[in-house]
Amino acid sequence: MKNIRLVLIGELILFIAVFMLNVLGGSWGMSAVLWFLDLPSLLLIILIFIPGLLIMGEWKDFLKAFSVGIKPYSLLELKNIIGAVEAAQKLTVYAALFAIIISGVLVMGRLDDPSIIGPNLAVCFLAGLYAVIIEFLLLPLRLNAERKMNEEMDLGE
Repeated sequence: MKNIRLVLIGELILFIAVFMLNVLGGSWGMSAVLWFLDLPSLLLIILIFIPGLLIMGEWKDFLKAFSVGIKPYSLLELKNIIGAVEAAQKLTVYAALFAIIISGVLVMGRLDDPSIIGPNLAVCFLAGLYAVIIEFLLLPLRLNAERKMNEEMDLGE
């Protein structure tokens, strides 16, 4: 069983390396990295993600997902952890859709100035990109917990 924290760090390094290769491999240069930063979209996702997990009572189980395979958990705890990560995945998608719709409405409100349509549409898509990145990190958490639960069920028989 691999340490899930190392897997997540490895995924993050892989993502950053591929991202930098794509950005720096083009003719845009290092300044293009700033095109991918949109604090309002990221904050909107976080402000839906974290309180959503807290309201549903899944926050503690979600945090436990980062230590599955390191600490022992019962089958019930593993099931709760899987449920918490699934809730986090859904909240991420809904938060991103919410941010995209809000950005889209704001873009539509400014159609009178064609010069800003392109940059504003780019910002619209950033919330989706952030959701993909978060999902990219949440998927191994869920798979790790499911794998550990299956191992525990096999040992119990």
